[in-house]
Amino acid sequence: MWIAVALVAIPIVLRLFATQWHAWSVALVLSLLLLGLCVGFTEEVATRGIVVQMLRRGGSGERAVLVLSSAYFALLHAGNILEGQAVTTVAVTVVYTVGFGAMMYLVVRVTGRLMWAILLHAATDPTTILATGGIDAHSAELGGSAGLLGIAGVFNFVYVLVAVVAIFLVKRRGARERAVAAQTG
Repeated sequence: MWIAVALVAIPIVLRLFATQWHAWSVALVLSLLLLGLCVGFTEEVATRGIVVQMLRRGGSGERAVLVLSSAYFALLHAGNILEGQAVTTVAVTVVYTVGFGAMMYLVVRVTGRLMWAILLHAATDPTTILATGGIDAHSAELGGSAGLLGIAGVFNFVYVLVAVVAIFLVKRRGARERAVAAQTG
């Protein structure tokens, strides 16, 4: 499951190198980092914190916890359609967020700490915006290195594939994981 940590960290690093830093003010970069932290904290506490704990306490197995918490995370992003985003953009976002949600579940599961998912999530959105000029659209004048961004973009598909594989490989939490979970609440 440690692969999930690397799969999320690698595109963050690629986007950091791909970003055209001169196109952004320091104030905007700091604002995006703060926004990323707020979004990462809120979404991870809701989905990998509250939802995961509710499902586990309700007796759901780990496969169901993985699938349902990831689906809930994706459902949160489906609301973008209400903001006027194109149906295809929202559909792609929902598929991506199922995969990304599964990565975050695996990060929490392997590290035993919600904080790591929060920090990785908090770095994902700002680095995407800074490297591409947006989350769901690419701005040619603000976009960074096409090669690095292309490689980082492949990970969006990898998340979904790994999520599908994880559904079949995730097993019941072991004694060590239960002990860590009991300590962290």
